[in-house]
Amino acid sequence: MSKLLVTQYHTEVEKIIQYGGSRKETSIRVAFQNLLNEYCKPRDFQLIPELDYKTRNGKIVYPDGTVKDAKKMSFFVQTYQEKFENKGQEEFSELIKWDEDLRSYFRRGIKKVFDETSIKSSVYRPFCKQYLYFDKHFNGRTYQWFDIYRENNSQNKYIAFSALGNTKPFHCLATNSIIDLHLTGDSQCLPLYRYDKDGKRIDNITDWGLKQFQNHYNDTTITKLDIFHYTYAVLHNPVYREKYELNLKREFPRLPFYDDFQQWVSWGKQLMELHINYETVAPYPLKRIDLPLGVDVRKACRRQVSRREDKKTTPKAKLKADKINQSIILDDVTTLKDVPKLAWEYHLGNRCALMWILDQYKEKKPKDPTIAEKFNTYRFADYKEQVIDLLQRVCTVSVETMQIIQQMEGEK
Repeated sequence: MSKLLVTQYHTEVEKIIQYGGSRKETSIRVAFQNLLNEYCKPRDFQLIPELDYKTRNGKIVYPDGTVKDAKKMSFFVQTYQEKFENKGQEEFSELIKWDEDLRSYFRRGIKKVFDETSIKSSVYRPFCKQYLYFDKHFNGRTYQWFDIYRENNSQNKYIAFSALGNTKPFHCLATNSIIDLHLTGDSQCLPLYRYDKDGKRIDNITDWGLKQFQNHYNDTTITKLDIFHYTYAVLHNPVYREKYELNLKREFPRLPFYDDFQQWVSWGKQLMELHINYETVAPYPLKRIDLPLGVDVRKACRRQVSRREDKKTTPKAKLKADKINQSIILDDVTTLKDVPKLAWEYHLGNRCALMWILDQYKEKKPKDPTIAEKFNTYRFADYKEQVIDLLQRVCTVSVETMQIIQQMEGEK
């Protein structure tokens, strides 16, 4: 490894310490990841990301991705299996959540083994991906996901939208990952494809539906993917949402035939690419303001900092939006400024996209006693640089989404 890369790494570490990071290894994970990436690029090495796990029903929350917390799901399976060895005991262990479904699986003698291949990428909240342990026994309410999800088919896409009875304003979001049932509240999902018992792919848009569009627009070149993109655009149309506001709360969405079909297809395709590929769009150039904490960096580097001073090296996380001043306050030392007004206007339910991210990365005390005792290691400081990058990219997504929506409003 070149001396230059190592020097760059140490420089980055000193910056993190100066602007609020910790001397601990977890706080410099981002800097170390950058070092590994630079080392692996010319060698065509592929880095394997750290994995997170989810148990069931939201009671055991997503961990923060450290090696220690990667064992969370394994702990869950082990605790479940131990009950088979203690069948004489009537009580169920309080270390995990035993809902009625899980108790039923135990009574039926269904034994489980931890399986790494069950770890899948999922969208937990808007623009916040987490890893999910995808299992029909340990996941509550999987509904039809085992019929519509195939890991080896990256072409499949899903449109999540407000479920019937959802009290939030109608909204939708496209992804190519498994979607949490409570993405923004209760949600429904429209896949492009589904699969039969033999694994054969079936178009979710029927031949009859395709024919209706081709006949109406007198265009036999229209495809089912065109209709999928058209649907996504129409569901974003503010005129459509306002006109059918009451219907969308109590009925499945219905599609009108708008003029200029291909224009709506184009808008839908642009929106879908933005929302699915949000992690790779160009970051919006937000202005970063960092204030020093007042701790001697040289002392911190030599680890000559007292316990009281060490607390000062980690600023208090805030993650607050200040729309009046067009800024995002991350912690005591870092603020992102010049957030464009348009970015705040892109809402999913009762929050804008940026605020969904801020909410997910706040430090919260786990209610579950097992989580609090064994797995509560999340600190915002460890993910600060990652969150800044994500906010900048989603800011770009928000602005470009609203620009497309404004074009729809001008369409007669």
